[in-house]
Amino acid sequence: MSRRRPRRAAPWLAALLGVLAGGAGAAAPADDAGAPAAISAAPDLYMDAMRALSEGRQDDAAAILERMHNLGPRHAGEWLDLALIHCALGNAARAEALFTDIESRFAPPAGIRNIIANQRKLGCLGWQANRQWTLGLARGSDSNANQGATNGNFIIDGAPAELLAEFRPRPDQFSTVTLDYFRELNRDGDIGWFQAGARRYDQLSQYNTTSLFAGAEHPWRAGAWEWRASAMAGVVTLNGRLYQQQGQLQLRATPPLALPAPFKLQVSAAVTRLNYKTLSNFGATTFELRTLLDYRKDTVRLQASAGLLDDRGNGARPGGDRHGWSARLYGRRALLGPLQGELDLSYLHWQGEAIYSARYIETLRRQRTGALRAALIYPLGAAHSVQLEWRQIDNRENISIFQYRSRQLQLSWLWNAP
Repeated sequence: MSRRRPRRAAPWLAALLGVLAGGAGAAAPADDAGAPAAISAAPDLYMDAMRALSEGRQDDAAAILERMHNLGPRHAGEWLDLALIHCALGNAARAEALFTDIESRFAPPAGIRNIIANQRKLGCLGWQANRQWTLGLARGSDSNANQGATNGNFIIDGAPAELLAEFRPRPDQFSTVTLDYFRELNRDGDIGWFQAGARRYDQLSQYNTTSLFAGAEHPWRAGAWEWRASAMAGVVTLNGRLYQQQGQLQLRATPPLALPAPFKLQVSAAVTRLNYKTLSNFGATTFELRTLLDYRKDTVRLQASAGLLDDRGNGARPGGDRHGWSARLYGRRALLGPLQGELDLSYLHWQGEAIYSARYIETLRRQRTGALRAALIYPLGAAHSVQLEWRQIDNRENISIFQYRSRQLQLSWLWNAP
């Protein structure tokens, strides 16, 4: 359940990428036959440095570029890369020494001279943490606010019975407020995040909830593999009382597969602990193995994931341990002008290992839950947007009292601020 905000490129990084795209080769003097070999002699180091920059590991990027310079021939474009990174890290004296070397040893073209002049004018402010928060306000309706059973008739201890009206579907309208905050913690790409939310129903106040979650994530590289470790903890209240405590540890890896751009494959392992403060014997620890295929290009993003689940409760939990699997498809793209659309499909399957309750419900519980979310997002300038969202959940089980369906329609206003 880790969260990560998209990183915005700093002005110095945009300038650097422009040099890398076309200016570096032109910066070498005509009589320096060995200069172009500087990058070609160490293409892996070069790509590692650019990858470290994109992941926010600026100290790693500077160290890698220093190693490149120690390999042999140098040219103005390569020195400019290092100077801009040192400037971004706040190493003003080191950056100025490199700027001076570029001007005295080479004949850099006008583009590079302008970059140096602009950077001197701006100064080397050092590392600046990227941070962002989002405030959301929403109004919506839910066809089944209490997750009441679709079928009120059931058999218990061999005799037919019927659920009370309070356990059948009850519709209501609601209001929500959410606050998300994200911040980089250091120059090596560590991030921290915080999320708070509250939902209030017009009539069914006993189902009002609040939530509070916080987490952190640390990236690193080991050989050609990219790794990310994250930790999360949070609490949920129901009707003003502490209802659930949650904690998660997750490890994600990106293997060095030769996938066609812009595809990216990740694998992850996670362990999640849930404790219920108002329910006895329902606490559990869930282990998950998951793979995710990601596609990002221009205004299109697609994700497909699938995972195996193993959920272990204490010996007194109804139904005992259970195992299952889940799958998800997600897509987002531009539709018409600034209008964007999102579609999210998910499926969860659980299989219990023991009968749910001796004498009363003598069957193995099988749970199949499908969820659909569709949204239209319309930006209102750079920081504001409105979102119209439809959600439906179909929880189909072989124990009728747990079956439920829910349909939600929600209109939200979002305010994003750096």
